[in-house]
Amino acid sequence: MLTASHRRWRTIALLATLFTAPAVLAHAHLKGQYPAADANVTASPQALTLNFSEGIEPQFSGITVSNSQQQIIKTGAVKRNEKDNTQMIVPLEEPLTPGKYTVKWHVVSVDGHKTQGDYVFSVK
Repeated sequence: MLTASHRRWRTIALLATLFTAPAVLAHAHLKGQYPAADANVTASPQALTLNFSEGIEPQFSGITVSNSQQQIIKTGAVKRNEKDNTQMIVPLEEPLTPGKYTVKWHVVSVDGHKTQGDYVFSVK
């Protein structure tokens, strides 16, 4: 049999769980990108654009782009779209030659959570 004190603590614990659960799920997840994952583009993009589910901190975020021989492709500084804090833009310093490319990304969201992932695309 639960006493009033035990019921109160169980209620407090339940409420604390309900209010902290959304914070645990608050990570910047990749929602879309250009070039798109698994895309075959006909021309080299001038920049990569990644869109996330929440705002990101560009100074703590970045990408590496590598070709099929695992050679790193030079990129410019990570920028955040001035009108959309969920969008990361990374200029490519040189045009990409035909082939397959892997993009590995990591971001820190505005609430401090870090996420990472990768995807591939090809240039014809």
